Amino acid sequence: MIASLTGTVGAGGLDRLTLVVGGVGLLVHTTPATASAARRGQDLTLSTTLVVREDSLTLFGFGSEDERDMFEIVQSVSGVGPRIALAMLSVLGPDELRAALSTGDTRTLTTVPGIGAKSAQRLVLELKDKVAGMPSGAVPSPGSAPAGPSGAEWREQVGEALVGLGWSAKQAGDAVDKVAASAPEDADIAAYLRLALRELRR
Repeated sequence: MIASLTGTVGAGGLDRLTLVVGGVGLLVHTTPATASAARRGQDLTLSTTLVVREDSLTLFGFGSEDERDMFEIVQSVSGVGPRIALAMLSVLGPDELRAALSTGDTRTLTTVPGIGAKSAQRLVLELKDKVAGMPSGAVPSPGSAPAGPSGAEWREQVGEALVGLGWSAKQAGDAVDKVAASAPEDADIAAYLRLALRELRR
């Protein structure tokens, strides 16, 4: 089990980044907000979990142990794999996800792509007691992100991130259009993404 990694941020993507540790570049899948907030050349520590499959070893990284623990806990429910678990944390974050599970708020859970009414009910049934005693904590930002991306740049990146999380291209495009009409021009991509996620949950 690889519990954490500390290294230098190399190449980045919408939902992944390369962390250079001891001269070795490790590909780490993460939430779009964490990936977009990490700056190339920045020293970064991520809490991690390694998902082992018959044909692959996939490393997932998070800004806090709390976020990683939630990622692991939701996968104990049948039908919830790493992709849906990552989408849940991308849309809700660990504190809101924990609150939805502990209070039986299935409506909030179904705002995550891939989670229907039955899946939400099963998640609440199986995890309500497990998450009730977990401590809450805000996920720290990985670092300051470059501000002021061009309009075309952030629209494309946020749209692709939303599609990657499970929304349709039309839903993603509509959310990006709404954000573009009201968001400040100098926000970073992580901020644009959070605003788009908020629009999709209305």
